[in-house]
Amino acid sequence: MNSMPATVYILRNEMTGRHYVGSTTDLARRLRDHQRGNTPSTRQPGPWVLVYREDYSDLSSARKREKEIKAYKGGNQFRALLEQSCSR
Repeated sequence: MNSMPATVYILRNEMTGRHYVGSTTDLARRLRDHQRGNTPSTRQPGPWVLVYREDYSDLSSARKREKEIKAYKGGNQFRALLEQSCSR
C-alpha cells in the first residue's frame, strides 16, 4: 500500500470548458505533463487550469475519491463541487 500523500484534482480546459479528473502523488509533475500534452486525455490544446483539489494521506484513498467524482462528472454533484471550490 502506498502511504505517500496524494491529491485528487480537477482541471478545466480554458478553450473548450472540458474537465479532467485525476489523482497523483506529485501534483506539480502531473500538471506539467498535462500542459505539455503528455497525457492522452488532455492532449488537446489548452491551457488546462487547476480548478479543484483534495488532499489525502495515501494514493489508494485519493483514487477511491477520484472514481467517486468521475461517477458524477457533469451532473449536479460535479457542478456543486466546482462551485464550492470557486467560493473558497
